[in-house]
Amino acid sequence: MDVSCAFPTALHSPDHIALAERLGYHRAWVYDTPQQSPDVWMTLALAAERTDRIGLGPGVLVPSLRHPMVNAAATATLAALAPGRVAVAFGTGFTGRRAMGYGAIRWSFMESYIRAYRALLRGETVEWEGALMRMLHPGGHAPDRPVDVPILVGALGPKGNRVARELGDGLFATLQPPDFMTEHRWVAYLEWGTVLGENEDEDSEHARLAAGPGWALSFHGAYEFGGPEAVRALPGGEEWLEVVESAPPGRRHLAVHSGHCVELNAADEAAWRAGGNGTLRDVTLSGTPGDIRRRLDDYRSRGVTEIVFQPCGPDIAGELERFRDVASP
Repeated sequence: MDVSCAFPTALHSPDHIALAERLGYHRAWVYDTPQQSPDVWMTLALAAERTDRIGLGPGVLVPSLRHPMVNAAATATLAALAPGRVAVAFGTGFTGRRAMGYGAIRWSFMESYIRAYRALLRGETVEWEGALMRMLHPGGHAPDRPVDVPILVGALGPKGNRVARELGDGLFATLQPPDFMTEHRWVAYLEWGTVLGENEDEDSEHARLAAGPGWALSFHGAYEFGGPEAVRALPGGEEWLEVVESAPPGRRHLAVHSGHCVELNAADEAAWRAGGNGTLRDVTLSGTPGDIRRRLDDYRSRGVTEIVFQPCGPDIAGELERFRDVASP
């Protein structure tokens, strides 16, 4: 199983990707979350200039954020800067849409988008929004077509799995491992967490800073996919909801997604203090080195071929090193 990393795109992400390369990580994925992050393509271009080996890619692109020609041109640019190292993942939009108050895009739109995007990279003429277009880049403006990069599709259910099987080269999964992972030859699975000391408690300050943002996703995801009742079923859920529901209904998505994948927001802090942290080992890849290795073995047996670890907290270098030592001893 390949060991990769991911970053909630930040100004220092290119340096962290260069560090990940030195530590031996297989690939670095960065998030397409414009409401809280620098531009994903600019970040990847800077990382390409600072690295020689590590794979690079956006994980995941949300189609509604850009015209397919824009993503095709950006992909071609990155492929020229980092030949043979680029992969691209697409998703329907969790943080990339819900943090702006939108729902996920339809799978029918995703399917049409990926078909157009792939055809553009092949150099074909495609119809999009009623107009015919193709990549017209002359020499020196982009690599010659076709531009061949693997595409992963973020899918949790049967509709997404069909699109991934028909149009993708693999699966990009997170939150809940889908049963159909074994149907794909390449499965990248995104996880958050931290390596805990043998006697370290789940409510330690290190655990809160390094694994807390990943733990908070259990609340964010429960709220977005199951509503308030799903949150109430979680330890600390009432306290979390009290903070979120103090905001006007039209602004609650801002309270939910503030700090998403980076730090605990006010609602997350309330749930953590109320004892919600007791689920840390259940909802994140956190535990002693032995605990984590057992979880990784389980993922491997279920079809994961690439574990993708997102470090959090003030010591990104230390988190990358500790996870590398556990996952690739």
